[in-house]
Amino acid sequence: MGAGLSQDKGTEPNDEGSSNNTSQSSNSDAKPSQTATQVRLPHNCEDILKHADSPINRSSTQKLLEQLYAGLTSIVQKYWVEKGSNCNCFTLFARDLSITWADDDRFWHWPLLKESSDECLAVAELLNVCWLEVHGRFEIANLSPGTMYEIVFVLKLKDTAYGWEVPVNLRLTLPDGSRQEHKENLKEKPRGQWIEIPAGEFNTSDKKIGEIEFSLYEYEGGKWKRGLLIKGASIRPKASVL
Repeated sequence: MGAGLSQDKGTEPNDEGSSNNTSQSSNSDAKPSQTATQVRLPHNCEDILKHADSPINRSSTQKLLEQLYAGLTSIVQKYWVEKGSNCNCFTLFARDLSITWADDDRFWHWPLLKESSDECLAVAELLNVCWLEVHGRFEIANLSPGTMYEIVFVLKLKDTAYGWEVPVNLRLTLPDGSRQEHKENLKEKPRGQWIEIPAGEFNTSDKKIGEIEFSLYEYEGGKWKRGLLIKGASIRPKASVL
């Protein structure tokens, strides 16, 4: 305002005014670069959005990013971007997993879970089986390169659940054929709340292509099992351990 007032009086701008103008010009020049950094789209975003079945806000790149931070949800998947890292994250809902006998209502039920005021999600509820087998597949090219990812099954054991004396098996198979396997004792897990059971972790790179496969299964113990709900499997960057 000082420089503008001087110009109204017909005087020449002083050095301070020139300096301010130069500073303002420099700041103005810096903004496009800063904005470009702030609105950088995540890896493979355009290809991923081709398969979206919900409206995409393309009025600006910033608006699109805000929508990706909140997440895009379909019947079978959710895609979102982790704000801090700008990394792609996905949840494959139960309908997108291969569950043995899932369509037989003697063994599995598909209740609706209210996720928000306008969204309901079908979850798989195990009624009674002795052969538990759940598989998922995902294309690694949709994940952000140079990132350590983890896969977790999102489950809930009802208060009335039984038959979980034998630990379940978890397996992750990478595109090169290497495997990670371990067991989890669900009998020791809390009841009546959603829990995460890790299936494995892996690093991504531009050179790694193909599908990952992940599994949750138990069919050798011969125990009839009941009361497990499967929401899905999440693939996301592994949190740093401080």
